[in-house]
Amino acid sequence: MTTTPTSTATSTQVSTRRAWAAVAVLSASLLVITMDMTILNIALPDMAAELRPTANQQLWIVDVYSLVLAGLLVPWAAVADRWGRRRMLLLGYAIFLVSSLLVLVADTAEAVIVLRALLGIGGAMIMPNTLSLIRVIFTDAAQRATALSIWAAVSGLGAAVGPLVGGFLLEHFSWHAAFLVNVPLMVAAIIAGLIVLPESRVEGAGRWDVTAAVLALVGMVAFVWSVKSFAKEASFTHPPALLALAIGVGALTVFVRRCLRSDSPLLDVGLFRSRPFSAGIIAALGTTFAMLAAMLLLTQWLQLVEGASPIESGIKLIPVALAGAVASLAAPPLARVVGARTVLASGLGLAGIGLLAVGLGPDEVTYPLVLTAMLFVGAGTGSLAIASAMVMMGSPEDKAGNAGALEETSYELGGTLGVAILGSVSALVYRAHLQSSAALEQAGPRAARAAEDSLGAAVATADELGLPALATDASAAFVDSLQVAGLAGGTLMLVVAAVVFVLTPRGTDISGATHG
Repeated sequence: MTTTPTSTATSTQVSTRRAWAAVAVLSASLLVITMDMTILNIALPDMAAELRPTANQQLWIVDVYSLVLAGLLVPWAAVADRWGRRRMLLLGYAIFLVSSLLVLVADTAEAVIVLRALLGIGGAMIMPNTLSLIRVIFTDAAQRATALSIWAAVSGLGAAVGPLVGGFLLEHFSWHAAFLVNVPLMVAAIIAGLIVLPESRVEGAGRWDVTAAVLALVGMVAFVWSVKSFAKEASFTHPPALLALAIGVGALTVFVRRCLRSDSPLLDVGLFRSRPFSAGIIAALGTTFAMLAAMLLLTQWLQLVEGASPIESGIKLIPVALAGAVASLAAPPLARVVGARTVLASGLGLAGIGLLAVGLGPDEVTYPLVLTAMLFVGAGTGSLAIASAMVMMGSPEDKAGNAGALEETSYELGGTLGVAILGSVSALVYRAHLQSSAALEQAGPRAARAAEDSLGAAVATADELGLPALATDASAAFVDSLQVAGLAGGTLMLVVAAVVFVLTPRGTDISGATHG
């Protein structure tokens, strides 16, 4: 392996007031991105009713954003290191703005798919650079940890605010509003970014490796698509998905080898030699793996079992986001008292206990039980602010772009794998339990197959055929599947907590130094 040439990060020094204003701008723009991810779920039924997309097109409308985002996080971060992180961020804002505005002329499913892909391109420019700019703006580690805790708190709130904003907009406007809401927010972000954000780039970073960028793009897109396909087919032997998985793993393997041998790698894989860095990445990956799948299943439970509307279910999940936000802000000062390792591992363990409470609870799951359990989860995931601080602390300033891209990739991969694997396990349990239903036999073979696909299909089938017993049995089967997912996710979180505790060096201090 050749030695990487020395590179240095150049940044404009900013005042304390301007630095915290930058955190506000960066966090607010991240809020828009995370909010946008959940608004689409609310808008999709109205969009589908007007555009009449095929089942395959509807899947692409949902999936293309995350596919493009996952594939471009690392290549775009490398471009930002060389071209300028603020420039890349502002370009991402502009692409997000224009793509959202173009929905006014999008009158086909194909056009919406293109717009979602463009939003993915813009999102990949924005997300890692919010982290890398915080890393370079704050040279004081304690202040950086506080800034990252604000970033983490706002990110969690975005996922909760999305359904509320989406529900409100759809009650008063068409589905186009789910896109157009981004326009004024991005205009404000561009203006504020031009005024507040400093420029930062890496001098001597070397040439941008086009071959490595293509390998990263192909590898990540193929890998993520294969995982999503396995989940949709509820089978791990689906030939196209197996082929995509082989292509993805092969391309990523070549990518890593190329980076290890390069004088100016697109991604510094050597960052994983830092134990705090690796522990932070594992914490982010493991948490989103368990959390996103659990939240998806709980949202379905609230709407289809409890009968809550999308807005009502969003309101009922707000306490979870607030608990996470409060815990994110409290984590850095607590870490200075009891240690970063203890706070991070304990938070992950607390989230695991919350998920286990759902899995080990009574057969009749109630909202108070779910709320209590998810408050544990929300409070526990607030410790991810410590994970972000450890990731950034474990990377030099000139590698901030690499670190930001890897952290965002871990969130994206964790969520995708969690929804695919835990979602598939849940679907298998649901189907197995429903097949013992007497009402299912009365529905007939075709209707029975539809009911076995999902709880939503079972409820719709029961309404069409006048079989309330089928809806009751399907709800009971879904609760069983939810509890199995809670057990699996909670157990995984406890394992991740143990791994992170062992991997993080004793005495790790996010306010400045690592000891031991």
